[in-house]
Amino acid sequence: MSPAAKQPLLKTTKTSDLESSSPERRPSFSYAVFNVSTTIIGAGIMSIPATLKVLGLFPAFFLIVGIAFLANVSAEFLMRFTDSGGTTTYAGVMSESFGKFGSVLVQICVMITNLGCLIIYLIIMGDVLSGNVHDGSVHLGVLQEWFGIHWWNSRPVALLIVLIFVLLPLTLFKRVESLGFSSGISVLLAVVFVGTASVMAIWALVEGKSESPRLLPELNSHASFFDLFTAVPVIVTAFTFHFNVHPIGFELGSPSDMTKAVRISLVLCAAIYFAIGFFGYLLFGESIMADILVNFDRTSDTAFGALLNDIVRLSYALHLMLVFPLLNFSLRANIDQLLFGGRPLLAKDNTRFVSLTLALLAFSYVAAIVIPDIWAFFQFIGSTTAVCLAFVFPGAIVWRDIQGISTTRDRIMAAVMVIVAVVTSTIAITTNLYSLLGDKS
Repeated sequence: MSPAAKQPLLKTTKTSDLESSSPERRPSFSYAVFNVSTTIIGAGIMSIPATLKVLGLFPAFFLIVGIAFLANVSAEFLMRFTDSGGTTTYAGVMSESFGKFGSVLVQICVMITNLGCLIIYLIIMGDVLSGNVHDGSVHLGVLQEWFGIHWWNSRPVALLIVLIFVLLPLTLFKRVESLGFSSGISVLLAVVFVGTASVMAIWALVEGKSESPRLLPELNSHASFFDLFTAVPVIVTAFTFHFNVHPIGFELGSPSDMTKAVRISLVLCAAIYFAIGFFGYLLFGESIMADILVNFDRTSDTAFGALLNDIVRLSYALHLMLVFPLLNFSLRANIDQLLFGGRPLLAKDNTRFVSLTLALLAFSYVAAIVIPDIWAFFQFIGSTTAVCLAFVFPGAIVWRDIQGISTTRDRIMAAVMVIVAVVTSTIAITTNLYSLLGDKS
């Protein structure tokens, strides 16, 4: 194994090392739960209601529970095989199993997944604050609705202010533990987002304006059947947090504690996902968009309704602002490991740390301004890099079993994960390409 593969993403140590070293302050268990939950609940939450539209209520529920269960199994695989080896990173454990090729493959997938998500987050923040144009229809942002249209609340200026005064300070933290408090607020904002949408849905139900949720999918043709598989990558992306398992887990100190934190986070996030899916579909029915925020951007009959619309959009935008540093954390660490593997630890080199941070923020900002719509790319991520990080790579590590610790149950679960991931992703990619070519023709 190369030294770069064994080098930690940042300053992390294995459990055995922690026991023999001088005691230091470790992050609390609750901070680990908040950090994992914040990593999970990102842009994926806004597409969950659209999956209910495609799948129906019951299949969507079982799919959310099933993907959450497999995500828990794969995270446990990563922690167990990492703890049995000689590394503290995702790239390192892949390097132990598949050499340099394995570590580079993980780093590339993390970079593509996280960078794409960061750009999407900024686009959503811009949409919420400064509005957008969707299918020829102009949607005003919250700042424009409150203060009118001015140069200072345009997308470039609003995003630049957010970048400098909110995102930059959070991304300059060198330990993921330091983001525990902001992650707790982020989870709270996600609950506010779901709670407000739930209140609106219940109020619509009382007034007789709610939509009846479809319990099962409508299968009118072969195309409709294969369209069901396009919902799987959306759920997989929503539960892809594995790139932060190692930074959070080894700062926590105990693999068993990290396993518990992951389970609690997955239960919490699955409940949040299903709640927003159910109430969002109850509220908007068949008119629901792939980005549920577009549905909330509409004229309300009452001032209270308009206030709820603004609360929903702002809570979601603020949530993404606090998720942004966690994804940037892993992205920055993997880029550094790939490009500067032989250098001192990133946390000890201030010049390299700050330079990488500023470069990533600048690139994400420019991309979010220049690229008007990258949702097709987001779907591609869910079918390729995200599914590899969540299921394919952990399953491959179990089957490779370089430490000889795999059980028969482990191998069966690994096979199930890989087969489900490959089959559903292949069908989803093929269906999307077929739809794209059909639209052009």
